[in-house]
Amino acid sequence: MKPMPNGRLWVVQIKFSQMQFTEIKSKAITYICLGFSSLSLLLMSPAVIAQPHASQTSSSPKWQSSLLLDHSLVGKVWHSASQTFITEAQLFDALGQSQYLLLGEKHDNPDHHLLQGKVLQYLIEENKIGRVAFEMMESDKQSLLDNIDLGEITSEALLKTYLSWDDEGWDWPFYGPLINASLQAGLKVTAANITSAEMMRVYQQPQDEAVARVLDESVIAQLNLDIDESHCQLLPESQFPAMVRVQQSRDYQMAEALLGANSGSKDLEPQGAGLGLLIAGNYHIRQDLAVPNYLLARDARLERDQILSLALMEVSAEATQPEDYQQRFNDVTAFDYIWFTPAISNQDYCASLQ
Repeated sequence: MKPMPNGRLWVVQIKFSQMQFTEIKSKAITYICLGFSSLSLLLMSPAVIAQPHASQTSSSPKWQSSLLLDHSLVGKVWHSASQTFITEAQLFDALGQSQYLLLGEKHDNPDHHLLQGKVLQYLIEENKIGRVAFEMMESDKQSLLDNIDLGEITSEALLKTYLSWDDEGWDWPFYGPLINASLQAGLKVTAANITSAEMMRVYQQPQDEAVARVLDESVIAQLNLDIDESHCQLLPESQFPAMVRVQQSRDYQMAEALLGANSGSKDLEPQGAGLGLLIAGNYHIRQDLAVPNYLLARDARLERDQILSLALMEVSAEATQPEDYQQRFNDVTAFDYIWFTPAISNQDYCASLQ
C-alpha cells in the first residue's frame, strides 16, 4: 500500500496487551496514527529542519522538500468552492475574513511550516488574529502559557526549556518559531491537545456525552474506515471504537482551545478582536470529519462558512488533478483551500510493516 496524498496524521500512544502485540506485528508501545501520508511519526526518518520565514514567495519558492518539485500542482492554491486555482494574495484576503482558520500540515514536511509562518506573519501584520491554538501542546501546558514572562523568556531556546517541550513528538525547530512569534505579537496562545492521561482514560472508558453526540453514524463509520486503511489493515477491528473516541476527544479539545473555553467549563470566552487560528494536522481540520463540527456544536452562533480550513498538502505522482486530493465522502467539502507542496518522502510505510 502506497501512502495517499492527503497528509493526514494523528498520533496517540497506546499500550497493548501481548495478544494485541502479536496481532499488529510490531511494538508493545505503538504510536497509533490516523494518516494516509505515513504510518507513524515513530517510523519517519528525521525531516529537514527549517524555520518559517516570510521571504518565501509563491513566484519563486525555495522549497525545503526535494521530491516531485516538477509536479504541475506544486505551489498552486486550489479553492474548492469555485473549483479554480487562486493567487496567494486572493487566498490571504479570504483567510483574513474568517472567524476561525484551521491551518493544516503534514507534520514532517518543512515547507508546511514555512507556509504556516507566512500565513501567521500576514495575519499578525494585518492585525487580523487574536488567538493561536496548537495541536502540539497538551492542555496541561496552558498555565505555563498564561503565566509566561516574556521579559525573562527572551529566546526560543529559553521558551523551549520553559515549556518542557517534547522533542520526541514534535520538532521544536518547526513549531518554536510559530509559538514564539505568536507570544511576541501579544496573541493568546492555547494548548489544544488532550493530555496523555486523558487520552488513556478516553481509550479505556465510554465517550463523554458532550463529545459523543456531535458526529452522526455516517461520520463515525468513515472514521473507522480511515483507521483501518491508515494502519495498513494490520490492527484488530476491536481497537477501532477506542481509537475513534480518542480522535473525537482530541478534536473536541482543539475546538475548546479555539473557542477559549476553560478546561471543564461550558462557558465560552468572548471572541474579541481577530480570528482564532488552529495549527494542526490536515485530518483535524477537515470540515466533514473533524474540528469544525465541534466548533459548530459548541457555539450556536457560528455558521460553517465562518470556519475556513486550509490544507497544506504534499503532491503525489499518481494524483495530477486538485480534485484527487479532496478526500470527500459526503456533501461537506473536507478542505476549503489546498496549498500544494513538494513531498518530503516517498517511503511506503505499510510495506515496511509486512
